[in-house]
Amino acid sequence: MFEKQIEIPSAEEILAELPLPKDLVKIKKERDELCKSVISGRSNLLMLVVGPCSAHDSKPVLEYVRRLGKLNEKVKDKLVLVPRIYTNKPRTKGVGYKGMFSQPDPENKEDILKGIRTIRNLHIHAIEESGLSAADEMLYPENYAYLEDLLTYIAVGARSSENQMHRLVSSGIELPVGIKNPMGGSVPVLLNSVYAAQSAQVFKYHNYQVATRGNEYAHAVLRGKVDEYGNDIPNFHYETVMQIFEGYAKSGGELKNPAIVIDANHSNSGKRFYQQIRIVEEVLQNRLYDSDFKKIVKGFMIESFLEEGNQPRDEVFGKSITDPCLGWADTERLILDIAEKA
Repeated sequence: MFEKQIEIPSAEEILAELPLPKDLVKIKKERDELCKSVISGRSNLLMLVVGPCSAHDSKPVLEYVRRLGKLNEKVKDKLVLVPRIYTNKPRTKGVGYKGMFSQPDPENKEDILKGIRTIRNLHIHAIEESGLSAADEMLYPENYAYLEDLLTYIAVGARSSENQMHRLVSSGIELPVGIKNPMGGSVPVLLNSVYAAQSAQVFKYHNYQVATRGNEYAHAVLRGKVDEYGNDIPNFHYETVMQIFEGYAKSGGELKNPAIVIDANHSNSGKRFYQQIRIVEEVLQNRLYDSDFKKIVKGFMIESFLEEGNQPRDEVFGKSITDPCLGWADTERLILDIAEKA
């Protein structure tokens, strides 16, 4: 049984109610083109999707993004910084906190309509205060429509990458969509997901039959895998990257814009957040070693917040309530180091 609680306005109604101001539309469009140029290889800049595991409170997220915007001025000739503002992200087991979209106050019950308005305001203010449009995870494909005019990068998680609806909706997005390898780590499944997202599709979406042209900016994200015993197995190493490089090459051009983004946390680090620094350093060294490796690795995902680690409840300002993150001081040093070595 489904108990109807609150009628949610359509995405069109919400976008009309809370539009992106015209002066920010230009910034967002320029940012979109910059990220697309990285994925397509038209630019040699490295892209960093960096920020908290889950955006649970607007105030610390905006403080983080303001700092990132200032840092961007120092590194923009080498890097494209994309704030990670993940507003749909729940706890791993899907019980308890379910993300800002559903719970704008993590200590209170679900209020989805308030959540939609809260995350739109958050993304708009983030662009306004930093000049940086953000990334968000497409955890629920139908929710994407409520943010489609605000985002520059979209992530599809490991548990979603084999889901047909995620693949279909990705095919209609005209922005970089990073599709993570499935939990089991299968490279063929990952490349099949990218292929589906890059292909034209017809399907039902928001009460319409829709047709898409395919998204040539869909690409692979390596986040590590989990074996049958629950052990984390890294896959950021040279061998896996080159296996995907060969998979792109063997597609005979069916897979466009060969690109990999390395997720430095999750199963690559075993959620030991400080290991992200070592992982990034190893990948940077491999980019120096092999020109093909350098050509296909377009950037990193890094989980980071104002304070390092995590906490079970929202007590410390700017500390994750989901997965543990790097603190700001280490993040700033890491970004400057990447810029120097890129």
